[in-house]
Amino acid sequence: MFCNDVCCVVEVLGHEFIPDQWHLFIDSSKVSLKVLLLCNRNKFPSIPLAHATNMKESYESMKLLLGKIKYDKFQWKLCGDLKVVALLFGMQLGYTKYCCFLCEWDSRDKKNHYENKLWPKRTSLAPGEKNVVNPPLPENIFLPPIHIKLGLMKNFVKGMDKTGHGFQYVRNKFPNVNDTKIKEGIFIGPQIRQLMQDKQFNEDMNETEINTWLSFKRICEDFLGNHKAANYQDVVQDLLTSYKAMGCNMSLKIHFLESHLDFFPENLDEVSDEHGERFHQDILAMEKWYQGK
Repeated sequence: MFCNDVCCVVEVLGHEFIPDQWHLFIDSSKVSLKVLLLCNRNKFPSIPLAHATNMKESYESMKLLLGKIKYDKFQWKLCGDLKVVALLFGMQLGYTKYCCFLCEWDSRDKKNHYENKLWPKRTSLAPGEKNVVNPPLPENIFLPPIHIKLGLMKNFVKGMDKTGHGFQYVRNKFPNVNDTKIKEGIFIGPQIRQLMQDKQFNEDMNETEINTWLSFKRICEDFLGNHKAANYQDVVQDLLTSYKAMGCNMSLKIHFLESHLDFFPENLDEVSDEHGERFHQDILAMEKWYQGK
């Protein structure tokens, strides 16, 4: 299902449609792809534009969906998780050597991770070169704050002492989350917020973990949230230092914080995709209810 007359939909909802005040959010699960139109600053409710079941998350699917909703006509800014962003840029998926679409960061050169911030810029995104397999689709893309938070949480939990009290506390706090997801640090926004407000969690971690956890909370509040602190660069550097001390592997999301701060929108609150993430969780629950029916 898709909508190819977004102007009419917005007018029916009683709003004047100004394309620059909206951005696209693309997300997926194992069984479907979703495209939402989100209003900057979440001023208005999100508008579902496309929902496709049994559709693989692929370059061809992205190209088809963008065509159906007439993306070329409006040229909205676009966000999604890094897998979606990689597909839009025509990148090869998986654990590739050159997985950054902005520079030639070597994901396998671990000895230089957290050490070398400056990597050669990509001069092109030509298919056949440095893990690019298709011509890029829209390039008007920004990094979504909610997915950066989820990625940082994943790295943090994976770096915790699995025999320590802190990790055991996380496991006991979410008994309905399977053990594999706990070990891999796969959490959703509401679960992360629960831990942020949990004073007992702070008591159970070791010193290195608590320092890293506090730096994670600061970056969520002072850079990735509704407020961008004047010293946000120091906040980011503090997080990088603490993640390195904890032994967290450098992920693509951490790399963006280390090497591409200027790529983030000036005001992340203006392009928050939390409505899109909430929609994703609601649809995921509905899909589970009706799976096989």
